Amino acid sequence: MYFNNEGKTEATYDAIVVGTGISGGWAAKELCEKGLKTLVLERGRNVRHVIDYPTANMDPWEDPLRDFLPFEEIKDYQVQARTGYGMRRSTKHWWVNDTENPYTEVKRFDWIRGYHVGGRSIMWGRQSYRLSDLDFEANLKDGVAVDWPIRYADLAPWYDYVERFAGISGQKEGLAHLPDGNFLPPMEMNCVEDHLRKKVAENFSGRVITIGRTAHLTEPNPDVHGNRGKCQFRNRCIRGCPYGAYFSSNASTLPAAEATGNMTLRPNSIVHSVIYDEKTNKAKGVRVLDAETKEEMEFYGKVVFLCASTLGSTFILMNSTSDRFPNGLGNSSGQLGHNIMDHHFRTGGAGVYDGFTDKYHKGRRPNGIYIPRFQNLDKASQSQNFIRGYGFQGGGSRFNWIQGIKELDMTLGEDFKRKLVEPGPWQLGITAFGECLPYYENKVELNHEVKDVHGLPTLKIDAEFKENEMKMREHMRTSAGEMLEAAGFSNIKIFDDGSWPGLGIHEMGTARMGRDPKTSVLNKWNQLHDVSNVFVTDGSCMTSSACQNPSLTYMALTARAVNYAVEGMKKSEI
Repeated sequence: MYFNNEGKTEATYDAIVVGTGISGGWAAKELCEKGLKTLVLERGRNVRHVIDYPTANMDPWEDPLRDFLPFEEIKDYQVQARTGYGMRRSTKHWWVNDTENPYTEVKRFDWIRGYHVGGRSIMWGRQSYRLSDLDFEANLKDGVAVDWPIRYADLAPWYDYVERFAGISGQKEGLAHLPDGNFLPPMEMNCVEDHLRKKVAENFSGRVITIGRTAHLTEPNPDVHGNRGKCQFRNRCIRGCPYGAYFSSNASTLPAAEATGNMTLRPNSIVHSVIYDEKTNKAKGVRVLDAETKEEMEFYGKVVFLCASTLGSTFILMNSTSDRFPNGLGNSSGQLGHNIMDHHFRTGGAGVYDGFTDKYHKGRRPNGIYIPRFQNLDKASQSQNFIRGYGFQGGGSRFNWIQGIKELDMTLGEDFKRKLVEPGPWQLGITAFGECLPYYENKVELNHEVKDVHGLPTLKIDAEFKENEMKMREHMRTSAGEMLEAAGFSNIKIFDDGSWPGLGIHEMGTARMGRDPKTSVLNKWNQLHDVSNVFVTDGSCMTSSACQNPSLTYMALTARAVNYAVEGMKKSEI
């Protein structure tokens, strides 16, 4: 619904949500379902489920350029292209134009963004894992940064809650450090993956291989999931799923919010600051720049949820200055913008397996295997070189038929025909994702000298992986090779292709939760210590990174924070 901002009365809501990605979608759903008239603001264009997925059903031969971007377009996606995704015609429309949205890299930082309704919930990898007390207690036990203000027991019921609605398929394994969830039936491993699972279990104590826990409906429940359909194993997820089989804001939380009649969604609305009232010590609303008309607007609400992504929400808080908060709203601790974390990856191993030649895999399973953390869990697995740990993601498949092409000038006749109809051998690769520690000196700050296409200040980012991460990477690579070798793979190649903050697209930590207002930005409810009616529930709230994909934790924290906020509003405490 669109409207003109003609006055304070017309522009006042019970709640304001900034951002429509994983966290923003959940905040919108929960607030609306609890009866609050909620304004949901998105800086980018509108994207309607199914209708606005232009390449979802396009076959490779339908694109005359075979999914390659023309050279003249590549120049505007130099950062987004670092992932490989930003170089594809089939997905280019999801990634930001880097020329129009610059930022400054003091050290290499790959800021991968999507500015549209749904945000990166359209493009995410969908791997969904719980954190455990191993993660929530890590900072305290290691004497690193500050202690999380919550433990697993605080979040467990909210993990249950969001998993049921989102739809997470997976296999229960009974691991204390990777808690089981509310799972739909798991996807099936193929023969070479199952072989690796068995051999690793035989040869390594404490190492488990399971199917990825992923936000795909393998068995939809219409009473819970509405009209979302079953996963079709097309593996075109990043284009937008017309079946709604994987969890996204567009297919799930935003339709649920809209169904209540309580949501007003306003795309093309760039929130650049929060309006702070020094008399009440509360936020009154937000200031918005209309991306299309360039009109400045103000919207008012009783509570504000910032869910604009880690660096997006941090930008808004930093840009919200006043006499009370000259360095950014809620920044009395001085921690705002510091402690940037991301997972480091792109190291692991791959090999070929000589066997199962009578077997093949069916469909394009949009998921792989997962090897949960097995390092630094106890004394037996303790490393002398690094703290924390890592997990592996990967998968196996058969080589395709292209070997017939390279043999064209060498083999003809019956042998050549046989090569063209027989797939190659099985191959399998695993890539590690490691935890990054929260370093105060890894930071982001406003840059008023460089402006974006809208004339707003931009960000300057100074972050790097340090000694602990580098020592961990050595272990990642070695352990990948030893597992493949123990399982009988040949032609094993271990690799380290380098990793930089941002490239994991799991940036987090710049407005961390904590127990002490002097050393943290948010309390245990994701509420600004300094301003009681502002909540931040995206990745910026994270106190440590763990090594698991974090989006499921954002969902649970958001639902929990909304419940607390609404109860507080009812009691006039917020």
